[in-house]
Amino acid sequence: MAQATRPQDPIQHPITRRTLVKGSRASRNTIALKMLMAVSGIVFIGFVLVHMYGNLKAFAGHDAFNDYAHHLRVLGEPMLPHGGALWIIRVGLIVALVVHVACAFALWRRKERARTVKYVVKKNNSSTFSSHWMRWGGVALLVFIVWHLLNFTIGKVNPQGGATDDAYNLMVDTFDLWWMTLIYLVAMVALAMHLRHGVWSAAQTLGLTNNEKARRNANVIGYGLAVLIAGGFSLVPVFVLAGVIEK
Repeated sequence: MAQATRPQDPIQHPITRRTLVKGSRASRNTIALKMLMAVSGIVFIGFVLVHMYGNLKAFAGHDAFNDYAHHLRVLGEPMLPHGGALWIIRVGLIVALVVHVACAFALWRRKERARTVKYVVKKNNSSTFSSHWMRWGGVALLVFIVWHLLNFTIGKVNPQGGATDDAYNLMVDTFDLWWMTLIYLVAMVALAMHLRHGVWSAAQTLGLTNNEKARRNANVIGYGLAVLIAGGFSLVPVFVLAGVIEK
């Protein structure tokens, strides 16, 4: 007599299911971090474009430059207190900076944790030089931003020991020193590389590189903004050092 067979229980794969859910959640979090980096990066691009325009006022002379600086402090009056709009902009930029740096660090940590075995040979033939320096260029820019704020905004440090109550004269005193101009230009090289790769990464994250034409446009915009912004910022220190812009 044949022995009755008991139906087998369905095979359970709890580990597989949990892994899939965990992986899916990690992917969503990674996308969210990249989106935050893209949006905060766009905020900074808008800011540096306006800031570059303000710096170029130096070519119009002492009064035009200082009038622009004064206009920023009275912007929004009388609805806002003196300097109120400027502080709103500063707080917004600080928030964007914290978000950008925190997301970059979180993405870097995820990448390092996922790479359990170090590569013996790294082949990066398809990546650009700016992408290799994205992380360290970002660190260099962060250090430069802190110094730039101490130099011109928060502490107002005159490296020549002169007065700091005149924005135009402070700028001229700063860039009259060759080593200060050199530091500034090196920072602009880092900014150009960061912008070039950052624009491409942001376009990719926002789904704007889905075809060959879109990828080409993103690449052109990245290079264009890098040259425009870094080049525009570099004009003032170079022309101050050359004696064209002077007190």
